This record gives sequence, C-alpha cells and structure tokens, in this order.
Amino acid sequence: MDLGLKGNKAIVTGGTRGIGRAIADLLADEGADVAICARNAGQVEEAVGALKGKGVNAIGSAVDVMDGDALKSWITSASKDLGGLDILIANVSAGGAGADENAWKANFEADVMGTVRSMEAALPALKDGGGSVVIISTTAAIECFGPPGPYNAMKAGLINYAKNMSNALAGDNVRVNCVSPGPIFIEGGAWNFIKDNMNEFYTSTLGQIPMGRMGSAQDVANTVAFLASPASGFTTGTNVIIDGGFTKGVQY
Repeated sequence: MDLGLKGNKAIVTGGTRGIGRAIADLLADEGADVAICARNAGQVEEAVGALKGKGVNAIGSAVDVMDGDALKSWITSASKDLGGLDILIANVSAGGAGADENAWKANFEADVMGTVRSMEAALPALKDGGGSVVIISTTAAIECFGPPGPYNAMKAGLINYAKNMSNALAGDNVRVNCVSPGPIFIEGGAWNFIKDNMNEFYTSTLGQIPMGRMGSAQDVANTVAFLASPASGFTTGTNVIIDGGFTKGVQY
C-alpha cells in the first residue's frame, strides 16, 4: 500500500533510539522529510546522517523536552526549516522507573507537558495544510500493570488529551491519535534491562503474551506511520493497542 507520505514533513521527538528512531526511519523510507530531537547531540548527528542517506531532507537538534521554551522554539524553527509540517510524533517519555515526587514531576514535564508544548508549537503549521499527530502512550495506561506510579497515570492522561484534541481540531483538518505499545523489546531498552536483572518478571510477562513474543520497535513504527499517513485520513481520536494480545480488556 502506498501510504502517501512522499514529500510530507514530519517531526519526531526522541527520534534517535528505540521506537522514535524506528518511526523516523520508516517515515524517511516512505519519502517523508524528517526533523528529530533528543538530548544527546552525538546521537542526533548520527541519526540525521542516516536519515539523509535515505534520500530525504533530515534535520535535528539536541533538545531537552522538559525545557519548555527550548522545545517550543525548536518545533517552530524545525517546521520552518522543513518547509511546513504534516506530521507530529510525540514520543519522549521520562520512563517508568520510580514513584517518588521527583518521578511524578519528571513524567509530568516530559510525557504530558512535552506533548502539550509540542502540540501548541506545531499547530500553526499543522493547521496550514491539515496534518496528523500521533502520541505514544502505553498499555500500562489502560490496565493495572506493576505498582502505582506516575508513568501509567501520565500516559493515561495523554490518551484523554488526544481524544479531546481530536474533536477540537477536526474542523481544522488536523487528526490526533494515540498508539499504546505493550511490552516492546529493544536492545539496551527497559525490557532488555528487566530481562538481565529481573528475569522472573520478564519471563512471567512474556508468558502472558498470547503471540509468544515481545513486540519490536518496528511493530510500533508500522502502525504509527499508517495512522499518521493520508491512507488513514478518516481516523482520529482513537487509541491503537500494539501488544500481541497482552492486555485483556475488551475494546468496544
């Protein structure tokens, strides 16, 4: 299927590793020009070089999404440098470790406000020609998983935010959707750490996935690219679960 992404302009926050990198790579493979940000300047430089090697325009900067002014400034300038904006992928998270007050503050600033500020800065460009936003949430937002903590709660808030924004922006031809990955195994990522250091929990979780494997970053990227693309042009306000059957709730 031709997703119709050739020539589109996309911004991916947290686009140097893991899910964000897989999304940026796939968008570039489909012919979209891509801007990425992350905190590590060296990783941004490497990723931008690889994206340019796919024959598209690619730019990137070292940005901490918890610095609201810096994030908004970069989103605005990246949109101009790309020559417009069709797609925003809000991907950055402070992760799921910790449940003290500092962890709550970090997840609020990175996951929630990082997404809100990205949206606010991107909307003028997205509204200019119609566009698509995909927010990365998690299955931990829709079912009890692990101990109570900020990661689950803040990601749940993003699903609600996306739904409300989808209704508010539909008249401007801007679509807003979420994807909620289940356990995704990435080399050097959280589940790699859990496998090496909490093997009993890793094995127990793996045993609860009917498909018999953890997902990959590519599994998530494939769904994100479709949702973001014109091929999914009548889809807005939905939350797509990517989990191999791990969650057990019925979606009506």
